[in-house]
Parts: sequence; C-alpha cells; structure tokens
Amino acid sequence: MLPGPELTLLLWIFSCISSLSSASSTSRKCDEVLATPLSHTAFTSSSVYSGGYGAGYAKLNRRGGAGGWSPGDTDRYQWLQVDLGTRKQVTFIATQGRYSSSDWTTQYRLLYSDTGKNWRPYRQDGDIWAFSGNSNSESVVRHDLQHAIITRYVRIIPLEWSEEGRIGLRVEVYGCSYWADVINFEGQGVISYRFKMKKMKILKDVISLKFKTTASNGVLLHGEGQQGDYISLELKRSKLLLMINLGSNQYGSILGHTSVTSGSLLDDDHWHSVIIERYRRNVNFTLDRHTQHFRTNGEFDHLDLDYEISFGGMPFSAKPSSGGRENFVGCMEGITYNGDNITNLVKRKKIDTSSFRNLTFSCSETHSFPLFFNATSFLRLPGLSDSDTLSVSLSFRTWNPSGLLLYTALADGVVEVGLTEGKVTVYINVTQKKNMRIDISSGSGLNDGQWHNVYLHALENCAMLTIDGDEASTVRTVIPIQIRTGGQYYFGGYFLRTNTPPAQRSFQGCMQLIHVDDQLADLVAVEQGNMGTFENVSLDMCAIIDRCVPNHCEHRGRCSQTWDSFSCSCNGTGYTGATCHTSVYEQSCEEYKHLGKTSGTYWIDPDGSGPVGPFKVNCNMTEDKVWTTVRNNLSPQTSVTGSDLEGKAVLQLNYNMSTEQVTAIMGSAEYCEQHVAYACRMSRLLNTPEGSPFTWWVGRANERHFYWGGSGPGIQKCACGIERNCTDPKYYCNCDADQTRWREDAGLLVYKDHLPVSQVVVGDTNRAGSEAKLTVGPLRCQGDGNYWNAASFNTPGSYLHFPTFQGETSADISFYFKTSSSYGVFLENLGNADFIRLELKAATVVSFSFDVGNGLVELSVRSSTPLNDDQWHRVVAERNVKEAVLQLDGHYKEVRPAPPQGHTRLELYSQLYVGASGGQRGFLGCIRALKMNGVTLDLEERAKVTPGVKPGCSGHCTSYGQHCRNGGQCMEKYNGYSCDCTLTAYDGPFCTEDVGGYFESGTLVRYDFLPERGLPAIRDVKSLSPLLPTEGNLTQEELVFSFSTSNAPSILVYISSRTQDYLAVVLRHNGTLQIRYSLGGLREPFTIDLDQRNMANGQPHHINISRQERNVRLQLDHYPPVSYTLPDDSDTQFNLVKTIFLGKVFETGQIDPVLIEKYNTPGFVGCLSRVNFNNIAPLKAALRSGIVAPVTTQGILVESNCGASPLTISPMAAANDPWHMDSGTVNHCVFIYLL
Repeated sequence: MLPGPELTLLLWIFSCISSLSSASSTSRKCDEVLATPLSHTAFTSSSVYSGGYGAGYAKLNRRGGAGGWSPGDTDRYQWLQVDLGTRKQVTFIATQGRYSSSDWTTQYRLLYSDTGKNWRPYRQDGDIWAFSGNSNSESVVRHDLQHAIITRYVRIIPLEWSEEGRIGLRVEVYGCSYWADVINFEGQGVISYRFKMKKMKILKDVISLKFKTTASNGVLLHGEGQQGDYISLELKRSKLLLMINLGSNQYGSILGHTSVTSGSLLDDDHWHSVIIERYRRNVNFTLDRHTQHFRTNGEFDHLDLDYEISFGGMPFSAKPSSGGRENFVGCMEGITYNGDNITNLVKRKKIDTSSFRNLTFSCSETHSFPLFFNATSFLRLPGLSDSDTLSVSLSFRTWNPSGLLLYTALADGVVEVGLTEGKVTVYINVTQKKNMRIDISSGSGLNDGQWHNVYLHALENCAMLTIDGDEASTVRTVIPIQIRTGGQYYFGGYFLRTNTPPAQRSFQGCMQLIHVDDQLADLVAVEQGNMGTFENVSLDMCAIIDRCVPNHCEHRGRCSQTWDSFSCSCNGTGYTGATCHTSVYEQSCEEYKHLGKTSGTYWIDPDGSGPVGPFKVNCNMTEDKVWTTVRNNLSPQTSVTGSDLEGKAVLQLNYNMSTEQVTAIMGSAEYCEQHVAYACRMSRLLNTPEGSPFTWWVGRANERHFYWGGSGPGIQKCACGIERNCTDPKYYCNCDADQTRWREDAGLLVYKDHLPVSQVVVGDTNRAGSEAKLTVGPLRCQGDGNYWNAASFNTPGSYLHFPTFQGETSADISFYFKTSSSYGVFLENLGNADFIRLELKAATVVSFSFDVGNGLVELSVRSSTPLNDDQWHRVVAERNVKEAVLQLDGHYKEVRPAPPQGHTRLELYSQLYVGASGGQRGFLGCIRALKMNGVTLDLEERAKVTPGVKPGCSGHCTSYGQHCRNGGQCMEKYNGYSCDCTLTAYDGPFCTEDVGGYFESGTLVRYDFLPERGLPAIRDVKSLSPLLPTEGNLTQEELVFSFSTSNAPSILVYISSRTQDYLAVVLRHNGTLQIRYSLGGLREPFTIDLDQRNMANGQPHHINISRQERNVRLQLDHYPPVSYTLPDDSDTQFNLVKTIFLGKVFETGQIDPVLIEKYNTPGFVGCLSRVNFNNIAPLKAALRSGIVAPVTTQGILVESNCGASPLTISPMAAANDPWHMDSGTVNHCVFIYLL
C-alpha cells in the first residue's frame, strides 16, 4: 500500500498520462454506421432459407428481399457474418427481426476475428456473453459493448429465437476506423531501439504495445544497464511476466528485483494490449483493461539503461546471464516507448532491423483450426478400417482434471484415451482373450490450461504413448493382442449405448491438430459437411476462459478452477468466504473486550476486508481503557556505540508488523503514547537552549523531530524543561548540562501523527568520557474510535450522505443498530439500474437487496426474537462474484449463490444515503461502527452538521450489561460503557478479577458499620460507593467468600452486633467447618456442622450463606445448596449489625466465650478472597487505597488470590461422596438446649 502523498502524486501523473492517451479517441465519437454501407457480398451466412432470405438483406431497417436473413435450418449451428473490409473499432451493435414476420432472434452470441478464422467470442464479466435480442420483428435492440473490440469480421450466432416462427435477423454494427502499424516477428529478428545517449537515467516510463501469438514463451521487450538495472516483459507459459530492477547494492542489503505476472492463455492468436506506466518506484501494469498497481522493491527511483531497449527478443548487447530465453514469434503493433512510435520508426527504416530475415508489416496466418467442446459435444472422424496399426495424435487444453479425449471401437474391443486426475490414460480393452484390459498412463498436471500434445501408436504386441513430444514421457508396453481398427473415431465425447462404455463420457476444452492414421484431419471439410459429423462443437474457435485471471480470490487466497467455475482456498490467510474477502478476526482490542475477552495476545484486523492484513498485538484489558501494545526490537538501556562518517550513531527500530499495520492501529485509536528515555554521561541531547540538536528521532513519514518525551512538537525541550526542574536551570534537558554524573531525560511522546519512533540518531557520544543509553518503549494506544463511532436518527426523514460506494465486484457492509421501530432503511446507494439496500423490513426481519443488472436479488434473515428491543444488533452483508451473504447477530444467515452467467459489476452513481433514502421508510434509532469494504464511515462527524441526526448514541448497557459480572453495574458512557465493581468483591473491566489476601498469624481485617448519628460527619467523603453502610437490623443477609488454609482452628468470618447477636464461620480443630448463628431467643447458638471432611487441606473452598427470616441456605464448593430452618424459638432479626471481622476477633463487650477460647488463637493463617456481606466487600476495601471506608487492618496482609485458585483435587461423584449434602446421612443440624 502506497503512502498517502506518494499515492496522490502517482494517481495525478497517471491521470495526466491517461488523459493524453485518450485524447485522440475522445476527440471524435466512435459511432459510425459500419455495416449498412457495405455491399451484399460482405454479408455471408451458414445457410439461407431461400433466395429472398439471403445474408445481404440483413441490414437494419431495410425491407429488401424477404426483409432480412433467415437460415435454412433453425438450430444453434447457424451464423450471420459481416466483413467490415478492414479492421475497425466496434463499440455497439443493434438487431431487428425479419421485416413484417414472426421471425426474430431473442438471444445471440457475438464472435469476431481479424482473418475470418480462429474466432473469438465476445466476453463480459468473465464469461462468454449472451446478448438479449428482439421480441418482435420491428423494434431495434441496441447493446453498447462494455469494451470496444478491434476486428474485421463480425459473426452473430443465434441462441434462441421466436417461438412463433424461425430465426430472423437484421443487424447494424457501429464504430469507427482503426489503423496501426504491424510488425511480424518470425523468431529471429529483434528490434533494437538505440538511445540518443549511451546511458539513460529514467525516472518515468510509458511503454505500450499490442501482440498476438500462438507461442507460449517469448521475450516481448528487454532493456538493461551495466549496474544491474533492467526491465523485461516476456511470455512464460502463456502468461505475461514483467520484471523490473531499479538497482541493488553490492552488499545485497538492498534487493531491487520485482516481478509481477498477469494474464493467461495469451497464446490464443488474438490481440492483447499491454501498457506499462512507471513513475519512480510506482508502476501501473495493464493487460487487456486489467490494471495491477504495485511498488518496486529496493530504494532507488531511476531505471539506468545502457545503449538500447529491444523488442521481440534479447538485444545483442545483453549480458550472458540473460541468455537462454526464447525470442517472440507472432505479431506486434502500436509499439511506443516514452512517446516514440517504434513501429512507425521501423517502417520508416529509422531503426536497424538487419536481424530480420524477412521483415513484413502484416501478420502471417496460422494453420490451426481449434475446436471447442462442452459437456454435450462430440466429433466423429473416419479412419482406416481393419488396419493392424492405430495411430492418433491431438493437442488439447482444459481446466478439468478428467475427460474423454478419444474413443474408438476395434474389430474386437475398444480403445479409450482420457484425462484422469490431470494425466493421460489409455485403456485398451479386447475380448479375443477373455476381456483383457491394458492400461497406460503418462504426464501429470495436464489440466493447467496449456496446450498439450498426445500421440498414441499401437500395433501388434506394442503400444506407445507420448506427451508433448517429450521422449522422457514416452511409455511403451507390450500388448499380447492383435489390433484391428474399426474405422470410426470419436473425439471429445461418446454418448452411444455400448457394452463397453468409456469411463469418461465427455470433455470440456479445446482440441486442434487432430491426426488420424498419421493424416491431419481436414476440419474445414467437417465444417462444410463433407466428412465426419459433430454435435455441439464450436468450430474454428477455442473459447477457454481462465477464471482465475484476474484472481477474484482476495488476500492471497489460492484460486483453483474447473471448466465453468472457480473456488478459493483461504487457508492460512486470516480471511474467509467464497472469495476470502471477510476477515476472521476482530478489528481491535476494544472489540475483543466487549466480546467478553480478557487480557492476552490477539490477532486483529483494523480494516477488516481492506488491504492491511491481520497481525498480532498485546491487549491489556485490566483498566477501564483497553491498551493495545506494539513492541519494537530495541532493548531497554541500549548502549549507544559506533557512528557514521558524520559522527552520529543511528539506531533503527523495527516493529513486529508493517508500517501500514501500525498506522491502521493509530488511525482508529483515541490516544497513543511511546516512552523514550536518554541516560547520559557527558552526552548532550537537544543542545538547548539555542544550539542545533545533537540527537533527534524519526517518526511517521520519515520526518525528523527535535523534541523529546514529555514535550511537544515545535518545542525543543525535554520534560524537565517543560516542568522547569532540570538539573541545571540554564538548560531545557538534564543531559544538556553535560555533566560527568549519569543523568536522564525521559517522558512520553503523545503526538499521534508523529508516532511511532522508527529511528533515533544520537550525535554526541564520540568525545572521551561520553556515554549514552537509549530506551524506546513499545507503542501503546487506547480506544477505538471506529468501534464506537455512532449516530442517532431522530426523525423518519433524517439521513446522512456520503460519496458513492465503490464495490463493483466485491462489497461488504457491517454495522450495529438499535431501534424501537419495526421498520426502516439502514442505507441505500443507487445507480442507473443497479442499486444496493439494507433495511429493517419487520420487527424480526433484516433484508439485503441489490441489482447488478440481472434482476432484483433479495436476501432476508429472520430473528427468533424482536429486533426493535432497543438493544444492539449486528448486521454483516457481503456480495461478490460467487455469492451474496447476509448475517444477523452472528447466528442467522442466508447465502445466495450468484447466477452462473450474468452481470457481476455493481455500478452505482448516486450518493450513499445512511438512515433513509428517497421514497423509502426512514430509520429511527442508532447506527454504529458502519464499515464498508474495510473503511469506517465517520457518522459522528457528518452528524454534527446534519439536521435530525445527532452524533453518538446512548443505551449501550441494554446490550452489553451482561458482560458486567458478579453484581457489577453497567455504566453508560458517550462512546461505550464500563462496569462499576464498587459493590462487589471483584475488580477488573468486567468485575471478574478476584480480590483476596494472605493472612499471617495474628492478622485481622475489621470493617465497622457506622452508627446513624455518625453519618452526617462523613457525607462529604469521596468514596467509590454511593453510600457507606450503617448499623441496622437485618432479617436477611448473604455472606459469600472463598478461603484456603492448612491450619486449624481459626475464625474465618465473624459479624458482631451491638447486642449479643452474631454470625460466625469457623474451622474446628479437625479442620471441619461450623456455621454459628445467634439471633436471640435460644440459650445456645444455632450451629451447622459439616464434619465429614477436613477443609484445612490447602485447597480453595467457596462458601455462600444466605438467610431469609428463618430459612438458611448453604452452598459449599460445587455441591448443590442445602436449606436449614432456624428453630421456632429463635428470633429472625439480626439486631444492630456492628462489625465484620476477618481472620481474628478483636472486640470489646460480650462475645461467645466458645469462639474466643477454642478458635480465636493464634488466628487464621491462609488466604481469603471474594469476601462480600450484603454488597459490602471488607477485604477489597482494606486492600484498595482508593476506597475510603471504615476499615482497619492489624498485622501483615498481602494481596493474593490464592483463596480463589482452581480446585486441584477433582470432586467425587455425588453417589460416592460421603460429604455430598444430599446423601441423607451427612447433613447434621445440631441443637443444644441447656435447661
């Protein structure tokens, strides 16, 4: 991806070039009538119904003869041909039916040729195009060609016709004259264009030419320099390879070689146009209207060439290492090099052409007669009967791995030649020796679209199979049978019923140069009906299509194809979908957080389906803000050593991602920072107050910056200079004082547009005694403005408008919405006939509709729950040449395959409307994070200046509140939400991080409830809690905590009151647990003893005790909860709750002596976590300095979550666990009454 300024300049230059090159074509319209002025003899046809129906009467709007052309037979083998006399540029075509009749053509194909042979079908949107024709005899149907064609002969093939009559046709061809100098290359001659100077240092190139050939290899142009620069364009395996090297250095650290491949099947003997436009390192490489933009490798901008540039082969001055490459065989026309018309100079003998044996300015005709087979085709040719030798050869090209090439019956058996998994296989089956079968195979990967030759020679006792004339491929085998030929040979298909049918019935591809009995088959005689027969074979034409060129598989997806379709393998790309268009990763750490993820390393893809690939970052989600961290390769405190010729040391920083990827993170971030530190001893930094800086750093766009961390752009100061606390106040940096003691200047660089630091140049370390150490920390960014970019649509007529959406062949749209309305248009973009629209059609239905010229396509997904629930819902829509997809909330999905043939380009012209459009029902609600083809639309910025639309959107908690766990409260924010964990025993962004501590012997935590009279005195205290708890009477409470210990006895939790009421949880001497409730009314506390297992086993245990009046509910670890009931004599009110003690009790007044005597000494030793009593977290309050609460600590308390660690002893099954609370004999309620 090019940097912004360079890309802008490149596009401007290329637009100027394009405007100049197209000036001649736009100076006059190319819409002249070409067919009507021609004589009758220029019109020919496959057949004629009768005298007045001849081809010469097929002129538009003419009524001569029978009023148009009609063939003798009404089938798909008929054609009407027009000879334009010379090559013309054809821009559109028009048709009519036969005058005043029931004869017309409803659908047809268009073929064209320079010679009247080797026809080429007109293609559009990657397929052989079928034009819609007429529906009556008089109306004219005109079609503008998507791309103009250069041709002399035009042939129309009717495909469908009037059901009421027969084929009828009148036609007109429109265009203009075309002329170009042509040069024929026979494989020996090379055009060498000598430069006016011996050496050329070229900054900008524009090279163009057209070529046609039947050869798959050959050099089209080549130029090189003695310093290693070169430019070369050549055919390799029928593809075009452009190689450029603007220079490599002798050390190999700068490698300039760049190669780009384009096109396929270019040996089809049809004209192909090439344009190479280069400005510095930026190149446009165009082949037949398909342009690739790329940037050459290395760091040099000029192309240094010596002496000459050659066309048609390697120059005689080329280095020996450049040898071994074939010269071009075929024709070229319109060769231009940087404004010079090379073909014209050759014709005027201004260029040396002595290497040509016979220089001609016309193309020599080829003698091949290709055949085009589909799945229903066959060709039958005669051969010798009862011959003892079978000899057949042919050339074929196909994409299919399997197919039937040849089938022939012997006098006693059959021979089948086929393609199986890309290799040629021969089956010889004879019955004279008990159904003997002989198999031969050779070759591999022959379904690569290239021409391959097969030669089979079989006679008595011997068979030989050769592929591509390669002796190494020849397979010979002994066959103990006698060959007797049957005389009939079927090529490309065999559909007759037989006792020995072929393994493959048909073939899809092309054949030529068919030899039977060592004689070249006369296919012209076949076309004329004088020999053989055929069905559904297109003669004198090879219409094979490479569906992987251009490659519709995006993001390095690998394309594979069969005859009529292609597929993409997205493995390892980070993308998914039919064309590898959609990223499988989220766009930012922020998005992962709101999916409920925690801190860690994640793959992110900031631009989704855009050109920037996915990459790994570290996501820190421990704070309210999410930090994205990108590390570099510079170690902390790196000693600065070495220097260049100017006495400066250069430290280069590399990040674990590309510049484009770093820029993508920063582009959406709300804030970025990078810490820098310069430790020095007699090494000055910025040379303040007025000197030239000794040290600077380089940031984005390779700009130098002369400020340091803690300062800002344009201020040549360090942090101490801003804060006025430098070691020596005369200087603005500590290091500038040039002292012999170690000093440091450190701080944060926060100007986002300058980050990240890519290089630091240190300039004062060469003096005796000078030392410096440099630290450049990771780049840290927080926030994702794209993810929360939202707008609120407040009226049905409100909308936002943006530039036209550009998504011709591949488009994706994603966004979040929330609404209370049951319908509304999310967005719409219109063209002349094409359009794209996303809307809420009903309370549970989202619709994605579009038209690319094939008619309306609408996908709908239905939710099982209403979508107008004022919660966020996500919509993702994608349309490409393979399919359309609509997905809702990641669950509901519809996929619609694209039609096998039809328009594929989405052509839009109007503005993109978001929220409504003309005549449509407007959307009421919020739209957020609207991304189209990887680009986030800035809804907020546009909403600021648009009536009826407001930036931002509230109500995020309705959708994301469930992420706040453990009682955390969701808090609305302008650009999102946060979780308030104040009333929980947890921390973290989602209140999921345990807060616990390790208690040593004698440690206790005391949390006091405030008396009612003490509340006014502390009402102004700032606290994370809305209210501090006060003393009160409780009829219900809940106590939750976790613990682990290996010591007993101890008091875990004790809750006291101003009366004798209390709640205590203790470990007895044997490590078993006891819960003691004393609420009054009983002589002794109500106790629950769990004496089946030692809980002082070092494992974490979780306790949940809740009470409602008399009902007590206890849950321990993973076991089901168990209910208990307080005795009828017990009170139900916990009076005047006073204090919570953790670990030990230190209380005045009346305390249960059993607690003090048995369990309070020496105190709890171990871990407590997650302590929460009625939304009060005493342990968290003690460990968090930011919480103002009536809490005190005695002894040593160290924060640790060891009390909440996962259980390391696997729990037993309930049936086998003697401690399981439902076992009936385990639960004991102990009531002690003292009389």
